[in-house]
Amino acid sequence: MANGAMKTQRWFDAVQRCQHKGEAYALVTVLGCTGSTPRDQGSKMVITGESTYDTIGGGHLEFVVTNKAREMISDNKSVQEIQHFPLGASLGQCCGGSATVLMETFAGCDFHIGLFGAGHVAKALVTILAGLPCKVTWVDSREAEFPADVPANVTQVISDQPTYELEQLPNGSDVLILTHNHQLDYELCLSAIKHGNLRHVGLIGSLTKAERFVKRMLHRGIDQTDIDRITCPVGLSDVPGKLPMEVAVSIAGQLIAVENKGKTTDARRGLAWKEIKQELGGEVNTEGQGSVLKVTHT
Repeated sequence: MANGAMKTQRWFDAVQRCQHKGEAYALVTVLGCTGSTPRDQGSKMVITGESTYDTIGGGHLEFVVTNKAREMISDNKSVQEIQHFPLGASLGQCCGGSATVLMETFAGCDFHIGLFGAGHVAKALVTILAGLPCKVTWVDSREAEFPADVPANVTQVISDQPTYELEQLPNGSDVLILTHNHQLDYELCLSAIKHGNLRHVGLIGSLTKAERFVKRMLHRGIDQTDIDRITCPVGLSDVPGKLPMEVAVSIAGQLIAVENKGKTTDARRGLAWKEIKQELGGEVNTEGQGSVLKVTHT
């Protein structure tokens, strides 16, 4: 069974993998236990929508925790919950002890980029996108143009129908059209307009290319409002340069601006220190740097 095989991968490797891929996951930690339990405090496992990694002891406890974690993951929010399980009374396990677990969910990445073309600019851009919290679908019909290794957050798609691949992108995706063929660029622009639910569409090229595309689209009866959703030339106008990496930096900067437009950061996130002290009790040591809350076990 796939899930069973995944248990051999340690939880910390799974966390790194999920972070790199932008995949939603839950990290489960046994905070404490009494009596006979499958695993001791500190045991951890990672749960995704499809797999589990490492184990907190198996049995019905792990089954219930896995199902609960997947319910939490489905909301795609980063939250924390502490749950207590009497193993004998509520879960029917023969050990008869109890376990308290911390369930932390980490939202998956919804910053999705469809990158069309595997030329010099696209290759340079991928090296930048590898370090950003995004998922990239990289499409080209020329297998030989792709590098031997691609970053963990990039999915390589070799397709003779790139327009179809564009139309299958999730709603809210950002699209970058950077192919070697002007006619293909034009057809991809039409597919982007047909999709209708993309956040940002960027087309590489000059102002002259943009004007020609606009005339062709208007001649086809495409509404000017739909045409205006395509940005050409793509990239930040105040970031000059014609080298592939310079163009890539300009495009990446524009994408980052689009992703963060209108976002605000709350001054307070999670539990305040005062609330944590109140809820957990214990002795606070303020010597040295910071404060230490020591929770005694009874």
